[in-house]
Amino acid sequence: MSDENMMFATEEMQREASGSAEDSTAEIATRKFLTFRTDNLLFGVEAENVVEIITNHVITQVPMVPAYVRGIINLRGQTIPLMDMRLRLSVEPRDNDCIIVLNLNEMPIGILVDTVCQIIDIPVDTILPVPAHNAQKYVSGMTTMPDGTGTMLVLDCELLLAE
Repeated sequence: MSDENMMFATEEMQREASGSAEDSTAEIATRKFLTFRTDNLLFGVEAENVVEIITNHVITQVPMVPAYVRGIINLRGQTIPLMDMRLRLSVEPRDNDCIIVLNLNEMPIGILVDTVCQIIDIPVDTILPVPAHNAQKYVSGMTTMPDGTGTMLVLDCELLLAE
């Protein structure tokens, strides 16, 4: 095979390879979610918004804030407000074990949750709108977990901050 034929063969192989790579990427478009439980409900927040998870914390109470704001924490010199997911969902509060620190619109906020579960990849096409009769105030979608163990509610963090 001449060098010229080899060059064309190589270019054709590259085009085929890139085409098949594009096809497989398009087929499996996913988003990463950090999953957590609050009041036996499984929620997911987009992993790109997650800064860190904290289990050892001291909460400072703050006066004249909405009831669902449990207080603030000092995280390496940065003051972060804490929102209790149980109170936000109008459920009885309890001692929460985990804080998920999120960065929403360049603003750090912590959410108190019962348990942090895992980071998972969810195919975008499996995220469905929440049925109108089951609408949750702070949920933008829902999906069946890849392992079939239940339904994950996609938490809309923007709505959490809207009120």
